Amino acid sequence: KPINLEENPFEPPEMRMAFKILKDNDFAPYWIELGKEIDADISKFWDEVQHFKRYTGIFYRDKHNRLAMERFEKKKAHFYFEQRLILENVNKKILNYNLHCPTFTLGRTNLSVDDEMYRVISQVEKVIEEAKESGNSK
Repeated sequence: KPINLEENPFEPPEMRMAFKILKDNDFAPYWIELGKEIDADISKFWDEVQHFKRYTGIFYRDKHNRLAMERFEKKKAHFYFEQRLILENVNKKILNYNLHCPTFTLGRTNLSVDDEMYRVISQVEKVIEEAKESGNSK
């Protein structure tokens, strides 16, 4: 006889009807939707980092005057600032997720904003160094 997976033993009996109606209509609990949002935000964050790394590599292929370099440095500083804000926002969502999550075992660990920013800055600076080296070898 197959196991009946329709009934969740962890949900209160008085809420089973409500949860069944929500499930049948493709609604998920808030914390599950928030988890999907967190995953999407982190994915978008790293996509933006990759995009900026490509932009940086293209920028450093050619020689630029002082004004262009200053503009790039401002753009880079602004990019780092925005990425830090995004990570802090994701951390707030993770905290909210953990507060709404029914069990601590399903919780997520907070991001270390400083460690993640170190990874981002290291990757971008590596692209700059590689572009400068390839520019010097021409």
